[in-house]
Amino acid sequence: MWSTSPAEVVLVGREQRNGKRFWSNGQEGFRWWLSTSPVVFHFPMLVQPEKRCSRVNLYVLWRPKKHSICSSVVPLALAFEEQIAVGKTDSNSDGENKPEDQKSLVENKGKRVDTRALAWSLRAAKTAEDVETVLGDKGDLPLQVYSTMIRGFGKDKRVNSAIALVEWLKLRKQASKSFPGPNLFIYNSLLGALKQAEGFDQVEKIITDMTLEGISPNIVTYNTLMGIHLAQGHEMKALELFKEIQTKGLSPSPASYSTALLAYRRMEDGFGALDFYVDFRNKYQNGEIGKNDKNIDWDLEAVKLEDFVIRISYQIMRRWLVQIENSTSKVLKLLTVMDQVGLKTGRSEHEKLIWACTREDHYIVAKELYKRIRESDSEISLSVCNHVIWLLGKAKKWWAALEIYEDLLDKGPKPNNMSYELIVSHFNFLLTAARRKGIWRWGVGLLNKMEEKGLKPGSKEWNSVLIACSKASEASAAIQIFTRMIENGEKPTIISYGALLSALEKGKLYDEAVRVWKHLIKMGVEPNSYAYTIMASIYAAQGKFNIVESIIREMPVSGVEVTVVTFNAIISACARNNYGGPAYEWFQRMEVENIEANEVSYEMLIQALVKDGKPKVAYDMYLKGRRKGLSLSTKAYDTVVEAAVDGGASIDLSLLGARPPAPAPEIKKRTDVNQEYVDIVND
Repeated sequence: MWSTSPAEVVLVGREQRNGKRFWSNGQEGFRWWLSTSPVVFHFPMLVQPEKRCSRVNLYVLWRPKKHSICSSVVPLALAFEEQIAVGKTDSNSDGENKPEDQKSLVENKGKRVDTRALAWSLRAAKTAEDVETVLGDKGDLPLQVYSTMIRGFGKDKRVNSAIALVEWLKLRKQASKSFPGPNLFIYNSLLGALKQAEGFDQVEKIITDMTLEGISPNIVTYNTLMGIHLAQGHEMKALELFKEIQTKGLSPSPASYSTALLAYRRMEDGFGALDFYVDFRNKYQNGEIGKNDKNIDWDLEAVKLEDFVIRISYQIMRRWLVQIENSTSKVLKLLTVMDQVGLKTGRSEHEKLIWACTREDHYIVAKELYKRIRESDSEISLSVCNHVIWLLGKAKKWWAALEIYEDLLDKGPKPNNMSYELIVSHFNFLLTAARRKGIWRWGVGLLNKMEEKGLKPGSKEWNSVLIACSKASEASAAIQIFTRMIENGEKPTIISYGALLSALEKGKLYDEAVRVWKHLIKMGVEPNSYAYTIMASIYAAQGKFNIVESIIREMPVSGVEVTVVTFNAIISACARNNYGGPAYEWFQRMEVENIEANEVSYEMLIQALVKDGKPKVAYDMYLKGRRKGLSLSTKAYDTVVEAAVDGGASIDLSLLGARPPAPAPEIKKRTDVNQEYVDIVND
């Protein structure tokens, strides 16, 4: 086991020749003789001296220590961003093993080059003179040493040091004809350093220097420049450079294609990215790409680029979905285009895109993606299914949400508590709408549907239907629902009893209502104001005012406040059953109890007095209501006037004031089943 620091040496691959260990200045290194030329690699390290290698396969892989100024490596596959790796990275050294580089190696044999120490000495250099001070007596070092330091300066964002080193190399070349000076390899390293350090203002000057030095850019140069444009937000310039590559007689590398695709990603142009990829694929399939390049496995790169464009497309669609404007149609269109060009997508991409669907108008996309996952016969995440159910409910597509739940029951995965709660909440919304509109038939149908799907209605669901029956004055339906509720093991609440009592009162089933009231008391359910009010109204309708009196006295004892609503119910019951005198007495009772009468109180009393043949008293009550600033209805005005005329009462109509405006006529709605459902959905 080799324990190495700060660099790591791993020997694999070939037989070692003349391996020899030596000591120097307390540090240990290795010398290997490759071919006929000895090359010294010196890295400070710790080695177990007991281990000897008589036959060791020889390849040297150097992994630099992190955060070292000389250990930075510029990523030349500039498109690898956001943890997206596509294709092989371009090597700066491809095609650049110049004879002069080999000469430098030979001339420097036996010398030890501590690149890290050199870079550290140059960290503050700003001019070529500063570099000369440090390197002037070092002799001609391999160009790889300089490029390594340049890349390290880029990582540590020391642009001035990198540029100063290149300027010094230029001056060194002028002073010594034997020195090769900066080559394409050096300039590519410098451009990479500028990109990494964001020294974009120096790029144009470096390109000009390359031209003056007679150095033509290669594909690595173009890839680096494309990455620089992307870093500056100049996506169109990056794409223009890609087009320029072929005009210069160069062949784009995998990194060139991936960088161009990344430009489309930055512009959120999914359709442009697909067109670009299709053009690449056609050229590749026709043999126009990679035919003379044996160093790149284009079959593998084509697969990677296909995966890359798919991931880019889905990233763009997610971006569209989080924007303010509705991009649903664009997302669906891009999915269609991906199908047309034959890009195969999978469950993972679909599910990630479903999670980006959060607005009501996104339900179409979520439903389409859910359908695609199901049709592919692949598994699907339960959390994704729950998200789709939630989104469909948000968009008021409750039946579509129920279909998702049915799929969970039939195809899996098995629904969990969240699935159950979501679908029940959708039913609750429908039941609440049915309750509010009094559409009791739909309420009953929804309860049946819940039980059919294995969803047990709770008291909230039963109560919604009971209230709908009460609003529709469907006493028999309310009795049936109440009975089913008990048979299903659900304990009625005070709301359940109140809704049933109300339905029975409207159906004038007073004896049934009294039995329900007694059952309520027997079961220990505490009556609320609503239940007390209904029973007071029922007994008033029967003329049993002594019982009404006992109810009024019992309410405060039970901690229930007596309000104007209870008195209005009593007066209304008197008006419906021709008890004009008692109606007036209960109206006077309100004043004794310091309860302020409202419009309903006066209007119900006026009706009761007119029916009892007392038009003059009704007239006086109308005037009294007006003096109190109440806005009495047209019906109350007309009732007073007609009663006075018909009864021959002597009244001054001018004191009544102007006739109140008649309310707008209500549009009678259809009550067939389909229209009821439309009403619920559009509520």
